[in-house]
Formats: sequence, C-alpha cells, structure tokens
Amino acid sequence: MTLPYWRLSSFYFFYFAILGASTPYWNLYLKYIGFNAADIGELFALMVGTKIIAPNVFGWLADYSQKSMIIIRVASFFAVLLYSGFLFTRDYQWIAWITLSFSFFWNASLPQFEANTLFHLKNEPHRYSHIRIWGSIGFIVAVLGIGKLLDHQPLSLLPIAITLLLGLVALTSLIVPEAPRHLDTAHKHERLLSIIKKPEVLAFFISGTLLQCAHTPYYVFYSIYLKHFHYSALLIGGLWTLGIVAEIVLFLFMKRLLASFSLRTVLLSSIALTAVRWLLIAWYADQLWGLVLAQCLHAASFGGIHAAAIHLIHHYFGQHHQGKGQAFYGSICYGIGGVIGAYYAGLFWEDVGPVVVFSCSAMITVVAWLIAYLWIINIPAKQ
Repeated sequence: MTLPYWRLSSFYFFYFAILGASTPYWNLYLKYIGFNAADIGELFALMVGTKIIAPNVFGWLADYSQKSMIIIRVASFFAVLLYSGFLFTRDYQWIAWITLSFSFFWNASLPQFEANTLFHLKNEPHRYSHIRIWGSIGFIVAVLGIGKLLDHQPLSLLPIAITLLLGLVALTSLIVPEAPRHLDTAHKHERLLSIIKKPEVLAFFISGTLLQCAHTPYYVFYSIYLKHFHYSALLIGGLWTLGIVAEIVLFLFMKRLLASFSLRTVLLSSIALTAVRWLLIAWYADQLWGLVLAQCLHAASFGGIHAAAIHLIHHYFGQHHQGKGQAFYGSICYGIGGVIGAYYAGLFWEDVGPVVVFSCSAMITVVAWLIAYLWIINIPAKQ
C-alpha cells in the first residue's frame, strides 16, 4: 500500500492549526470574558483531565476493532459539534461543561491517529517526523493568522475561527485511509501489564508526566505573562511561531539525529535543554533576547522529547498494543501531568508570581531528567 503522505499530513496540519489558534489566545479570550487566573487554570485542568480517560477508552476500542479511523472520524464530528456551544455562552458553568465534553472527544483522536500513521510507516518509523512536520506548519499558519486578526478584531471572534478549523479536521479525517495491521509476534502474546511494569517503561511514564506538569504553566499562562510586559498580540504570536519554526528545523534533521544517536541520548539532551528554557522564561521575560532564545529551545522541549517519546512507545508496545500505548502516553503524561500542572499554575500564579512558577517548572524538569537518566535504557533509535 502506497504511503498516503499528503492525506496524513493534512490531518496533522489542521489538527495542530487548532492548537495554534487556541494555545496562545484561548486563555486571553477567557480573561477577556471575565475569568481570573484560578478559573482559567481550572478550565485548562478540565480540558487536559479528559486525557486521563478518553485516550484509553478509544485506544482499547481501536486495538480491539482494528479500525482507528472510524473512531477518529466519530470523535472529530462530536468535537466540532460540542465546541460550537462556546459560540452561545460566557457563563462559567456552561463553559466548564462544554470544555469537559468537547475535550473528551478532542483528546481521543490524536493518539489513535499517531498509531495509524505508524502503521502506515510500517518498518520506517524514522519517516514520522517528515509527516508530523506539517502539524508544526499548521500551528504557525494559525498562530500568525489569528494573531494578525486579533490585533484588529475583538477576541470574541476566536471561538468562531476555532469552530471552523474543527470542521476542517472532521472533513480531513474522511479522506485518511485505515492502515493495514500486520501484528508482530514479539508483542502479540505479551500482556499489556507486563510491558507497563518494566522499569524503563515506568520511568518513561513518570518522567513524561513530570515534563508535562512542567510544560503546562507555559501553555496556560505564557501569553498572559507576556501581556504583562506589554507585548502586542502579533509579537506574542510571533514568539509562539518562533518556537514552532525551531521545532520544524529539528524535525527536518531528526532522521539524521536518530541515525547518529540513541533515543536515550536524544531524550536526555532534550530534557536538559528544557530546564534551561523554563529558567530563561522565568528570569528574562522582560528581555526580548531571553524570550527568543527560550523559544528556540522549543525544538528540544517539545520536538526532541515528543519525537523520542513516539519512537520509544513504538519500541516498547509493538504493533499489537500500539493503540493502547499511544493512549497511555496521552492519558498518563499529558492527562495527569497536565491536570497537576494546570492546577498548581492557576493556584500559585497570582499568589507567588510567574517567576516562581516557571522556576518550579525548571526544578520539576531536572527531576524528570534524573529519572530518565537512571532507568530508561539505551536502545538504538532505528528500532
């Protein structure tokens, strides 16, 4: 079967365009309609909290039915339907319920799409970054486009723009084919629990959870933080874009990196640079050079860590448990880590201040590095 490169890439493009439209600006919108830092932190926690349950439910269904794309299409349809509710209310309780229900379906689709992409790639997982790069490009297009729009139009237009993008994701999912699954005998009879109980797998999930906990204050409050220093919406969008450009550059060279270094080396180096990034944001946000350098390190803090993580999951779980492995990564690391990070960021943002919050993120990242260093074993990246 020929690799459906452009169809896979188009889904990533529109999916991450939604993140580009929402990640820098959604919390500005919530502040615009009257919510405080604690409210925003709670709503973000609800959004990422569904990652604890939704990916696992849909992951089990996908591995049982071997029909990932049907599940993705249903989830994408309900995501756009439920998100449209934001167009009609500014009441906190209603927004909380819409956030919870929408994100349940929204957070379910990406892990299964990652699994479907890897099944299409078969024995060439190193080509993943060449497909995933279009998600980064979609993020950039949305960040710049929405930033330009919001510099001249009210923030009330943001939910409309995101609803339209969600519709494009749902439509794109209809043209992506299901990948054939040729289950490997190495993992076919290995129980899922026995895989998870391996020390290196446990360390991977614990480290990943801590890393996402450290990342979440950035996702929740970075734009609000920069607004405090009177940066324009366009410049804020530009800084988000710079981070994604750095990520794209890394993805372009990822195949060469993985041919030269083990996944463990790529992971540990990326985690170390992530700690530096949070310290730069904490202490040099009033200096544009500090923010520029910090955003360049997004190549490591997301690009390097994510690419290494996807390959490690592919190695740990094999094809038989791939859907569940991707789901566990989404639910444990992004779900639990995101909830904890959003909660502590919202709780302490106004009480102790951004400098302390981002400094804590750096310390949490150091702990994640130590766990990964001690327990994640050295395996060749080509596996």
